[in-house]
Amino acid sequence: MSRIVDGHGGYRDLEAFKMATIIYDGTVVFCGRFIDPRSRTTDQMIQAARSGQKNIAEGSMAAATSRKTEIKLTGVARASLGELLLDYEDFLRQRNLLTWDKDDEQALEIRRFAVRVDRSYKTYAPYIEQGTAEQAANTLICMIHQTMYLLRKLLEHLERRFLQDGGFTERLYKARREHRDK
Repeated sequence: MSRIVDGHGGYRDLEAFKMATIIYDGTVVFCGRFIDPRSRTTDQMIQAARSGQKNIAEGSMAAATSRKTEIKLTGVARASLGELLLDYEDFLRQRNLLTWDKDDEQALEIRRFAVRVDRSYKTYAPYIEQGTAEQAANTLICMIHQTMYLLRKLLEHLERRFLQDGGFTERLYKARREHRDK
């Protein structure tokens, strides 16, 4: 994942990957605490969280040979996290639990962690591991929104770069044409 710190797109995919990893770990704990481990929901949520994380990594690795694939996999990661977001919202609604407004004090507390350079799963663990079901789900919802924002910004950046520079195939064609023209 070294490409992600190349200075062209900032650290969006590194930050998104870091957050997606925390979300994946948090989802495993959340499902273990609040959802029947034998249920299809547990499997669906964990797989959506895993897909979000893995597709960010795979997209970043594919960037060297295919910007189109990088864009596609980043979009898949975003869609997977969107599915996971709906699962957490459904969880709260079906149990008549409160969904925090983005400006709720508890949500703002969670959102402030995003600027911490040293944040890790341990930063959020007290809310996920010791919090109520409502606190844990809302914490993960906040994190998913932040990660989806990072992925949206990353996709915008990748699309601009693709339109400006083309992809690997276009660069090879241009280099081959320039070589022939010499």
